[in-house]
Amino acid sequence: MEVLARSKYIRRTARKARLAADMVRGMRVSEALAQLEYSPKHAAQDVAKAVKSAAANAEHNHNLDRADLWLKTVVVDEGPTMKRIRPVSRGMAHQYFKRTCHITAIVEDRPEAAPARPARRRQAARSARPAAETEAAVEGES
Repeated sequence: MEVLARSKYIRRTARKARLAADMVRGMRVSEALAQLEYSPKHAAQDVAKAVKSAAANAEHNHNLDRADLWLKTVVVDEGPTMKRIRPVSRGMAHQYFKRTCHITAIVEDRPEAAPARPARRRQAARSARPAAETEAAVEGES
């Protein structure tokens, strides 16, 4: 089951927040929070807050076990941009931007690891075929 949490209008650029989100995508929630806690990126705090909120939603609203939660995706979208003006010399003004972002964290419940699928026979047959062709080519040359 997928559970999500959104942190909106975070006063951080989306580009910088994506760096923190890319570090933990696909991890176990407990591992992701540990990784974000010791990250030097300031945006890691904002991403961790969204991940904690999604985990709390899963525990409280859907009765899921926190130990079984995996971080499926973390999406960082741009929010509205506030435009400000800084006065400069000769009576002019330069515009600068205060950017915001929206962070969406989606966690899913994976109670046990899925067993690895056995290799297909067709792939094994394909790899055996070129070896047979090379043996025939070697015999034809001698």
